[in-house]
Amino acid sequence: MSSVEPLKARRLYLLLRDRIVSGEERPQSRLPSEPTLAEQHGVSRVTVRRALDKLANEGLIERRPGSGTFVNGSKANFPVTADFSNLLSHLVEMGRRTEVKLLSFGYVPPTPVLAEALRLEAGERVQRSVRLRVIDGQPFSYLVTHVPERIGVSYSEADLASKPLLELLERSGLVAERASQTIGATLAGPDIAEALGLEIGAALLALTRVVYAPSGQGIEHLHAFYRPDRYSFQMDLVRTGAGNSRSWTPVERARKGDAKPRNEASARPESNPQMRRGDVPRRTKA
Repeated sequence: MSSVEPLKARRLYLLLRDRIVSGEERPQSRLPSEPTLAEQHGVSRVTVRRALDKLANEGLIERRPGSGTFVNGSKANFPVTADFSNLLSHLVEMGRRTEVKLLSFGYVPPTPVLAEALRLEAGERVQRSVRLRVIDGQPFSYLVTHVPERIGVSYSEADLASKPLLELLERSGLVAERASQTIGATLAGPDIAEALGLEIGAALLALTRVVYAPSGQGIEHLHAFYRPDRYSFQMDLVRTGAGNSRSWTPVERARKGDAKPRNEASARPESNPQMRRGDVPRRTKA
């Protein structure tokens, strides 16, 4: 078989996937048959079958013997969406409603970057853990966390495998007062790709977060890698100010049953974009 065929299969998979996720292919609609897709896209039926296999493995389509292939719209949405304006509360909530697999745990000397970010004393070690977070049996995030050793010894390896880290920190008497984080994109290396069920070099959302106590001392450093097809960031915005000084301002998302955003009682969101990248949200001119 030509070495070009796998590339053609991936191209067709991405094309069909975009049409499903965007809603162009409506839930429960029937896709064209394999011969029709092969003719439409100028590829072999083997290539079509490979593309459909990948979509089926992700739960985006359902094959019904004797009936055809149908879009499974319920799987086309992001299973996890983070409120960009209230991430610390979201982290604890997410930790309670998803599963976690602890892949590694130990104590190591910090890199210079970690020592500076956490404001460590000379000679301090850090607890390093690698966790895989799973929802509905599907992995969506790969988390590499460093915590100062003096803090990490307050909970066990078993605790970390069963409870959200922020909950463990607060149980130890620490308060997460603020955090600094950046969000961007990266490519999956071999270990992360294998853990998340992706091909090496697949695109990932990448997040780096440092959480601080009221004293200003760092209590957690996190490198997080997310599958963009299973995780998204969302932000509600309102227009504030008057005249030329009007700007978009982020507000905390309303919970179910709330009539309005909880920290902007009189505001009505005019936009609700999904954030895929960027830094901590700031006011932007209209």
